[in-house]
Amino acid sequence: MQYADSVHQVLIRKINKAEQDLTQLKLDYCRFIFGLTHRSQVRVGDMTYQVRSVNVDTMLRQDDGSFQRPELMGVPIEAAGDKETEVVALGREWTLLEPARHPA
Repeated sequence: MQYADSVHQVLIRKINKAEQDLTQLKLDYCRFIFGLTHRSQVRVGDMTYQVRSVNVDTMLRQDDGSFQRPELMGVPIEAAGDKETEVVALGREWTLLEPARHPA
């Protein structure tokens, strides 16, 4: 029985590592394909929000092998500095705002 327990623990560790790697790869996909970075600004309807979290579990695979946009959580941009502002679900229908360009 000791061997079975040992194999079980090894497999659990490997599965956990693979899940962590997949999550990181999906976050990298969001960054490079969708342009989402730390504290990105997005527009949903006529409101602008600062992204607080990305739900990579909502990134379903499409027929062409790519992934759908993730669902986001954020706060209204005017309240982005307020730590007590409630984070709201933004869904998938968001548009990334271009970051401000700095002169060279």
